[in-house]
Amino acid sequence: MATQRTTTKPPKNLAPAPVPVEPVPCQPCGGTGNVAITVRVGRKRRPVGQQDGLCLNCLGEGIAPAA
Repeated sequence: MATQRTTTKPPKNLAPAPVPVEPVPCQPCGGTGNVAITVRVGRKRRPVGQQDGLCLNCLGEGIAPAA
């Protein structure tokens, strides 16, 4: 008959569950996805106002892209 095992295995060190990381807002648009673009008119291209444009850094998502 086989000998009976009397010792127990040590518990495995399990890594703690990863903490969910909150997304960082995009720097140029501040997390809105839009940036102000100056509108220029006339022959001398004088600025007359601003309009909203798509943020080219995050492509309108508002979340900073992963490096």
